[in-house]
Amino acid sequence: MDVPGYLAFIEVARHGSFSKAAEALFITQPAVSKRVAQLEQQLNCQLFDRIGRKALLNEAGSALLPIAQRIVQDIQESQRIIDNLSGEIAGKLPLVTSHHIGLRRLPNILKSFTRKYPKVRLDLAFMDSENACHELEQGHYELGIVTLPLTPLKNLKLTPLWDDPLAIAVVTDHPLSKQKNITLEELAKYPAILPSTGTYTRTVIEAAIMSRQKKLEVILETNYLETIRTMVSTGIGWSALPKTMIDADLLEIPIPNLHMQRTLGVVQHTNRSLSNASKAFLKALQAATLPVTVCDAGLGL
Repeated sequence: MDVPGYLAFIEVARHGSFSKAAEALFITQPAVSKRVAQLEQQLNCQLFDRIGRKALLNEAGSALLPIAQRIVQDIQESQRIIDNLSGEIAGKLPLVTSHHIGLRRLPNILKSFTRKYPKVRLDLAFMDSENACHELEQGHYELGIVTLPLTPLKNLKLTPLWDDPLAIAVVTDHPLSKQKNITLEELAKYPAILPSTGTYTRTVIEAAIMSRQKKLEVILETNYLETIRTMVSTGIGWSALPKTMIDADLLEIPIPNLHMQRTLGVVQHTNRSLSNASKAFLKALQAATLPVTVCDAGLGL
């Protein structure tokens, strides 16, 4: 069975690009092209339409993709089962997380874990929580540490780890900073800077605010919370930020009966077994109660 060929085929299909597939597999582009060509030769059919620099699945490729994914996942599952029999905590640990969690919640945990288990090789990817859940559904990672979706997703197990309350934040010299007993109606008179529509965090905000105050002037949307925080600090608008991000140059604006909270936690595929390394890391996460570490890096949702 041409496992390298299937892996190359899957990555090209995933990225729509031979060069990006090569980056994901840590091999050269000619090596990816050769593997896919060999697979096409074995199957006696072309799998992609090459249009410029893009590689688009054709009808045969679309039919093969779910089969190839199952083959690779079954082989990886077999390897995990065999490796787990030894009881050794070692090998590759594929994780995905959001920038916000990866840089504010995980540094101390990762530091302790890698020191305790030096034979584990972390394969850590950063992306929006929504995309991470999709990747986990496809079986591309063992664990995701993300903002949890508000409703259950098919084939995904959600394990809450941290409550992450949100609050209205403005710069300290914003007009709202001088007012008392502020209502949502008063808040809506000023422009807002919010997470992108469709993100889990935006959904939490909309459920709490927009269900009661529908008219908001949203002047900027972005997936990066640190960008939002920076824009708020310039005074161009208010936002709803995790309370852990509100420090000296920002002011929390209390609003009666306004409660916003998202939940951060672990996502895993229900049909995928965990390696010994993943089990150990999951235990480390569940045991972690350290306070949030403040970073200046760009943080996403």
